[in-house]
Amino acid sequence: MKITLGLVFVGCLLFLSGVALFWSYAKDAPKLEDAKLESPNSSKFFAANGDLFQEVGAEKRETIEATEIPRLLEDAIISVEDRRFYEHVGVDPIRIVGSVISNVSTGGMQGGSTLTQQLIKLSFFSTDASDQTLERKAQEAWMAVQLEKEKSKQEILTYYINKVYMSNGLYGMQTASKAFYGLSLEELNLPQTALIAGLPNAPSYFDPYANPENAKSRRDIVLFSMRENGKITDAEYEEAIATPIDEGLKPLSTTNDSWKYYDNYLTEVINEVEEKTGKDVFTDGLEIYTNLDIDAQKHLYEVTNSDTYVQYPDDEMQVAATLIDAKTGKVTAQIGGRNIEEGTRLGDNLAVNTKRDVGSTVKPITVYAPAFEYLDVSTGKTIVDEPYKYVGTNTPVQNWDNKYWGTMTLRTALIESRNVPAVKLFNEVGADKIEDFLSRLGIQYAKIQQANAISSNTVDQDGTKYGMSSLKLAAAYAALSNGGTYNEPQYVNKIVFADGSEEVEAFKTPGIKAMEETTAYMVTDILKGVIESGTGYNATIQGLYQAGKTGTSNYTEEELEALNAASTVFPDSTFVGYTVNYSLAVWTGYRDQKTPITNEYSGVASDVYREVMQHVSASVVNEDWVMPKGLTRIGRELYLEGQYVAPPVAPPVESKPAESSSESSESSSSSTTSSSESTTPSSSSSETTPPAVSTQPPAVEPTPTPSTEEVPPTVPETPVSPETPATP
Repeated sequence: MKITLGLVFVGCLLFLSGVALFWSYAKDAPKLEDAKLESPNSSKFFAANGDLFQEVGAEKRETIEATEIPRLLEDAIISVEDRRFYEHVGVDPIRIVGSVISNVSTGGMQGGSTLTQQLIKLSFFSTDASDQTLERKAQEAWMAVQLEKEKSKQEILTYYINKVYMSNGLYGMQTASKAFYGLSLEELNLPQTALIAGLPNAPSYFDPYANPENAKSRRDIVLFSMRENGKITDAEYEEAIATPIDEGLKPLSTTNDSWKYYDNYLTEVINEVEEKTGKDVFTDGLEIYTNLDIDAQKHLYEVTNSDTYVQYPDDEMQVAATLIDAKTGKVTAQIGGRNIEEGTRLGDNLAVNTKRDVGSTVKPITVYAPAFEYLDVSTGKTIVDEPYKYVGTNTPVQNWDNKYWGTMTLRTALIESRNVPAVKLFNEVGADKIEDFLSRLGIQYAKIQQANAISSNTVDQDGTKYGMSSLKLAAAYAALSNGGTYNEPQYVNKIVFADGSEEVEAFKTPGIKAMEETTAYMVTDILKGVIESGTGYNATIQGLYQAGKTGTSNYTEEELEALNAASTVFPDSTFVGYTVNYSLAVWTGYRDQKTPITNEYSGVASDVYREVMQHVSASVVNEDWVMPKGLTRIGRELYLEGQYVAPPVAPPVESKPAESSSESSESSSSSTTSSSESTTPSSSSSETTPPAVSTQPPAVEPTPTPSTEEVPPTVPETPVSPETPATP
């Protein structure tokens, strides 16, 4: 008896404690407001200058009145979401107990929320799973009970039908019905109604356009629930589940003309918000402050989607480009495709998702920067361009012109994009060090290989293909621009939540030291020459201080044979360049890699770069990079402090009287030559003796024929002096 009384007493204490805890949570619940029950929880996107440029969830919404709810839709919603909707008072104890038992026995996550609670959550709280705390659950339950006292069941059901998110930027079931089928809710048949009723559970996952198999599975669950609830017959059920999920679906269209400018950028913003905060922009009513430069974004769109600035070979050629603030890593503009189908929402972003080969644009960051970083060599170090095989193989390293230019400086080797020197340097630095270096630039290969010295394209044994996106490329080159500091690219800088609180810390990306400042400057100094007189001359912008690198990929001999094409076609062409202010990477090619770029259009990537970089640079100060401490310039070559040792002064040579004017001239010429040779700077023991200026190709230079690698496109006649003031 005493034990029984004790248990009762303990039970009463637990009950009272539970009531007290519940009330402590519930008393702080938000007040019920009709405006929040009716309005969409739209998320607003703001540009870097604070301007609102897009809103998700604020599109025109088709609503219905309580008297207009079709009976078939009502039966579907209640059967699958809340079978005792008309019996409970806002919360359903039976449903709660049942979900607990089910979750314990199956390990599942079945919810116990009623339709009323779901409406409260959609209207007043975040829908993110991490926010479903005991406190929030208590507040939802309390508010649901209060709502049931103020509103009728039909009003609550109507709010729910008009409120829920339905995928593809659509809110409300009537809106989705007209967008999906071109019909009002009352005109839908049974399987169509079931699909609409089931979508709010997980709109994107059950989207019939993007995930038809998932959509059919969810639709059939709704139909099963309706049969179990006695709302449809067995025959109706069997006929409905046999109906194809796409029957009656119409292509989606949008009336938001401005969306096309921002689609790819918004895709990454939404992904970043979800990744760093777990929030859903479609349901949580956020204010998202992005790093977007609206003017740059629109100009980039116009350059890539018209022939006003750049001449494209056809409408199918694709462009992927990323513009990054070189000092901060903020992504200010991005385009992930060209001539995208009208009405596309959150489409494929080639600027981030592509795994295509960016060719020799990897050389500065995969070979030359690591060489300067780890080997302490100068830009004047000489290296021999000669027949060479990948170490441990019989595979020869081929240059773009199938020729060898002999001894040259590292500066010349990079400006002329010679492959043999690049692979030699790769082996001299070592794969492990290069892999570590690249990781600090946000680039990771499953296994770095010798071929990565001249190309980003790798296929692992499991078939995984590694390329490099314009996003990663622009971010890596930005580190060269800002003195060796790498900033993780970021699209968002702040979020304001529905309750007024802010999230800033999650979007702070402190830079990391990726390389010495001297390393970044040496590479930059060379890459300035690529644009001034090398393969990147097509990117010249008069007076602008800039550096950059070209890159093209190659077809194999077998692929060329299959294409019945000459060696002057290739699958990818890339250009990446930067100033003190911006880093911009542009990839061009076709979605079908077997569709080749001809030599005539090899300069499209640098054309796009030139037009965009010139535009964005017109509104910022045109600055040159300042040579950091620790470097010395001899001629045009750069040496680390203490690395260059001046040769001893030659003793005076007694001159003989000139026998004739011609002999005097000859002697003078000979003396001048001797003097020039004797002042050639010597180097540290790790290098051969560098000349005062870079070694040029052999006296009889090869005449390169158009090829698949690093052929300079047709360009203006003379480069512009960097001292010339910038011309917008």
